[in-house]
Formats: sequence, structure tokens, C-alpha cells
Amino acid sequence: MKSKRAAFLIFVPMKKYFLYVSLLVFIFPFNSFTQTEASVYFNGASREKRNTQYRKILQNTITKNLSLPLSDFTEDNWADAFWGMELLHYKAPWADGRITMAFDSIETRTIGFQRALLELAYCSYPRRYVKQVTSLLNNTSDAKIFAMCAEYLLLSNKMALATINFTNRKKQLTANEKDEAIVAELFNRIQNNALQKNSASIVENINKDFLKNNIILYSFQRKNRNYPGLAVVRDSSGKFVRDDSGKIFSVSQLARSISNLPGYLTNGNTPQGIFRMYGFDTSKASFIGPTTNIQLTMPFETSLCHFFKDSTITDTAWTEEWYKKLLPKNLKNNHALFESFYAGKAGRTEIIAHGTTVDPAYYAGEPYFPQTPTMGCLCTKEIWSDVDGRRLQSDQQKLVAAVQKAGGPDGYCVVIEIDDVQKAVTLQDILPLLNQ
Repeated sequence: MKSKRAAFLIFVPMKKYFLYVSLLVFIFPFNSFTQTEASVYFNGASREKRNTQYRKILQNTITKNLSLPLSDFTEDNWADAFWGMELLHYKAPWADGRITMAFDSIETRTIGFQRALLELAYCSYPRRYVKQVTSLLNNTSDAKIFAMCAEYLLLSNKMALATINFTNRKKQLTANEKDEAIVAELFNRIQNNALQKNSASIVENINKDFLKNNIILYSFQRKNRNYPGLAVVRDSSGKFVRDDSGKIFSVSQLARSISNLPGYLTNGNTPQGIFRMYGFDTSKASFIGPTTNIQLTMPFETSLCHFFKDSTITDTAWTEEWYKKLLPKNLKNNHALFESFYAGKAGRTEIIAHGTTVDPAYYAGEPYFPQTPTMGCLCTKEIWSDVDGRRLQSDQQKLVAAVQKAGGPDGYCVVIEIDDVQKAVTLQDILPLLNQ
């Protein structure tokens, strides 16, 4: 039975690889960070339409679907409701009771249903279902379900993992390459083997010799993705793009997913590491909106010759050794920067850098407000008129202009967590590193 949840996967765009740079370069002269090419509108931004959309999601997607008896035939309806609850950050006693009922039978449900329920639990109920999740972890043979259960327990009850024989479980869970990637990343997180990230690592990364002669979009993030990061752009000569006032250009950029799951899991946060940047596009997805986005791909999502910009490469098999060729000498064993590699190996796709038309009111009170989380993309702040839907502010348009000023969207994007300070990243935080 085909899931209706696909109708709500509104952050994931379709990639288009053949429209790209040449048309946009000549049609839109992105020279100034203060100009916009023309008034841009989003039809659904008026307060009346936003309120109507909220009611529809609440009444039709959440309440109506959760009112159905839970059975093999209604699992998709319930999964749709879970997604609606994540999107709206919705909680209510009646809905909470239905979620508890869903957990009562989780071990007899399909893998797809289990994933949807565990994602909602991780997002909205971090300590409520430890007993049920522990039981599922001990009995599942699916690598992703096992990982989601373990990550849920890591939030609040790490001791529940102490009795797991990981050596035996690893053999049971790794049926293919994707499973191997998921289990490897999970075990790495559990064992705390990732190297500590520090200023020395960052300096090494932004050295002119790193990805030399390439345009780079850097996204500096905190470990806690509730706090927005900061995007800067380096041109192919190693110089950082500056704004109209002469300062190093930067815009706030959120790398948090709605679920806040780690980056190696579907719908998780943007993973750290290297992405191939290749082209501009526009999305028809209603919650991404009409502002130009920046296309990105991960290892495994595209070929080696495309990722390395080298048509002479004939090898078709992605390996860690290939990925290491992109890293500076001192960072070739820094596991943190391999997150995009393992996320791609685990099957994640369609992570791009885009704007947003999501109603920020859903997330009032969150540290990242008025920015909005996605399904794992890099997202910049955009403000739309609640009267006529006109775009009033767009950090995404500014970012596109900066990339164009650097030479165009043909290079790399590098996502790096700099520390675990509990506040948004500012230009002052990274200027000492950039100046070096």
C-alpha cells in the first residue's frame, strides 16, 4: 500500500542537473547583496492561508488519521499523522494517548511504521517510551530500526545499551552496504571515537590549499543544532567573499532537521563533511519556496568523476580512501568529517541549501526561531509578507549572490561543527579562524 506520507515530504526537492549555471548567470546578475532581481511572491504566505493550512494539517492529517483504528490497513494514515505532529510541533493529551497506543503494538508493526513512530518519539517524546524502545532494540533485525532505538536511548538512558552484545548484533544487522554504514556510525557514536573538533582542525580546513582552486561554501555549525550556524563563501583563489560594506560576507544557516536525529539517519540533521556543489535550481515544493537554491550531492549519491571534477576517473566504487583524497593531511582520520560519506553510503540523498516558506510560528520559542528546520537540508531565513505574500527578506538570495560573486555554484560545500557553545554562530566567532 502506497504511503500518503509522501504528500508531506515537502522539503525534499527533485534534482535537476541540466538547467544550471549558464542560464542563471546570464538571466540574473547576482552582483549585489542588497538587490533582488524582481519582487518574489509566495502565494501561501498570507496569514489567512497560513491559518487555513494549520487547521487542515491539524484536522485532516493529525486528528482524522489518529481517529482511525490502528491496523495493517491504516498504518500509513497514522504515519502521516506522526509527520504532521512533527511539522507543527503539536502535542495534546488525546494525541499523546494515541501515540502511547501505537507504542503498545510497535513490535508487530511494519518497518515503515516503526521508523515513523520512532522519529516522532525522538523529536517530541524523548524520555517517555524507554521501556518499549528498549524491547524493540533487543528484538529487531533491521539496522535502521536498531540505530533509531539506540539513538533514542542515548538521549536519556544510556545504561539501557550497556547489556547489548554489539559484536553479535552487528553480524545480525549488516545485510548490505547501507546497513554497514548505519551500524558503523552508530557504534562510533556509542563508543565516542570521533576526534574532538578544535580550532586547529578548522584552520587546517580553511587553509587555501584545502580543495585548492575550488569555490567553497562553508557552513560552520554548533554541535547542538538547535542553534543556527553561519555560512561564508570562499572563491577559487582562497579569498572569502565580502559584502557591499567590505566585511566578510556571512548569513545565518540552520542545519537542523525537524526530527533532530543524527545526520547518518533518514530525515536527520545535515551531516558534517564535504558535499559537491553543482548548480542552482528552483523548487516546486511548497515549503521550500521560489527562491533559488544551491544544489549539493554527497558521496555515493553521484559518481566519483563528478564529485572529484575529474573525467579521467574510471573507478566506480566509493571508498574511504577515495574520500580521504579530499581532506588535508592532518584530518584524513578525523571521523567527524566523514559524516557525509557515511550518510551517503547509508542512502541519504537530496540534501541541498535552500530558503524556506514554512510558517515560523510553528517553532516560536525555539532557539532557532524565526528560522525553520527541514528534513536535513541547509536552510536560510526568509521572511514573507503575511498580507500579500511578497518576499521581504531573503538570506538565501544573499547566499546565492555570494556564490555567484565567487565564481558560480561549481565547487564544494563543507559543513563543520566548531564547538558546543550554546548560542548561534556569529561572524565574530569565526573571524579569528578566517583571518589566519
